Amino acid sequence: MRLIKLKEVIQKTSLGRSTIYEFMTKGTFPKQVSLGAKSVAWVEAEVDEWIEEKVRGRG
Repeated sequence: MRLIKLKEVIQKTSLGRSTIYEFMTKGTFPKQVSLGAKSVAWVEAEVDEWIEEKVRGRG
């Protein structure tokens, strides 16, 4: 399992920081994992799955 930081999540999804956090609040984007007091990351496989769902749903 690989964890990725916000910068890479932004690059992978082409979303902005505020949009990512807004989608998380709405429950439509994978939640972050706390790594410590001021450090978070996302599970790369969950972000990849979110992207794949968007591609499948464009029909």
